[in-house]
Amino acid sequence: MLKNFMLIVVIITNTLSLAAASNSIKVEINSLDELMSLFEEHHYTLKDWRLGNREVPRLTFDSVNENWKKTSNVIPVKQKKQIFFRLMAPLVLMANEKILQERSVIKSTHLNSAKLLELAFKYRILPNNNEKQTLTEKQRQQLLQRVDIMPPSLALAQAAEESGWATSRFTEEGNAFFGQWDFSGKGMVPKQQRKELGNYGLARFETPLASVEGYMFNINISFAYEKLRVLRAQFRQQSKKITGLALAGTLDKYSERGQAYIDGLRSMIRYNKLQDVDEAYLSDNILIELISAQQ
Repeated sequence: MLKNFMLIVVIITNTLSLAAASNSIKVEINSLDELMSLFEEHHYTLKDWRLGNREVPRLTFDSVNENWKKTSNVIPVKQKKQIFFRLMAPLVLMANEKILQERSVIKSTHLNSAKLLELAFKYRILPNNNEKQTLTEKQRQQLLQRVDIMPPSLALAQAAEESGWATSRFTEEGNAFFGQWDFSGKGMVPKQQRKELGNYGLARFETPLASVEGYMFNINISFAYEKLRVLRAQFRQQSKKITGLALAGTLDKYSERGQAYIDGLRSMIRYNKLQDVDEAYLSDNILIELISAQQ
């Protein structure tokens, strides 16, 4: 038993979203054994996965427990990876779910719809949010190219790589799972800051879910990742699966390591069999919120 790994689990049933949640049961978990039992209760184990079950419970947590770094150093590497992927996969799927809802709005609403204009402004197709504007059909297609999912396999591989399996200082201090830069002056400053790059830091996020959403938004609007968006759109047009192994090849600008970074991501996806997570789907009726217990 690892008593320091303390969590409060809030199980919310019969809801499709956080906003709709009303009934909850709080359960305190005092060990990794109890956390694994929770996964077993929801058929979210390696055994279930190998049997072909791709259903993932709706699960969130508010931050990385300060004891995780110590815990992850004493448990088997295989178990550390399984816990990391099981906790992060629901966040990725929920972020993708939100994006797919936005895509639905973009596809179905009139070109002068307030909701459509709001999304066009959010994703920087329009310079301002003026309700008197009307989008063109070309701009709608440009918006659809930006508003699309990230393959869970790729998101999980990048989260593991950029956060050091959730053990980095930036992950613990600011829920930074993807190494996103912040030039506002409010970011977390690296110990060896490169002055020639300006006043930058690592972006902070309120929750791990917000970090995942921020990562996807960054991918979907930044010029550096246009190749990814173009390839993803081609897959859509050709009715091909959007896979992490394929899109990883477009991320040469995500890291200064370039091709070595891409090779590392692909190796991680293959070695950990993350391709299977691209087939995963969220449970419709269960939300589990993990909240750090008071120490």
